[in-house]
Amino acid sequence: MADPLEVEVVATDRKVWSGEATMVTFSTATGSIGIMPGHAPLLSVLRDGPVLVRPPEGDDLYIAAHSGFALVDDGKVYIMASSAELASDIDVAQAKSLMEEAEASEDGEGKERALQRAQTRLLVAEKAGIS
Repeated sequence: MADPLEVEVVATDRKVWSGEATMVTFSTATGSIGIMPGHAPLLSVLRDGPVLVRPPEGDDLYIAAHSGFALVDDGKVYIMASSAELASDIDVAQAKSLMEEAEASEDGEGKERALQRAQTRLLVAEKAGIS
């Protein structure tokens, strides 16, 4: 078996998670991508969506990531997001409330951005079994 990936997920204001993984998936401008040890170098735009980190041992880890970049190089994966949070840190009631506010908003582009963030947070919480 190949050496595990070294993964670092950072937001503009903090390090969200760091550790080893056998697989990482995330959303790019052209769709979802899965990264495993030995993957070719890659630089991609990161879109709002769930990041799945599969550690060598233990449960899968889900992270809500919102826009940024992803870099894969030499067995390392860097997810650099404008904001990101672990599924365990998501307040589902707050995310639902923010989604309702966004749906009621009349600010076209701002509304779409707020809706996408709320939907991503709720999707990540659902995948992680948080309700």
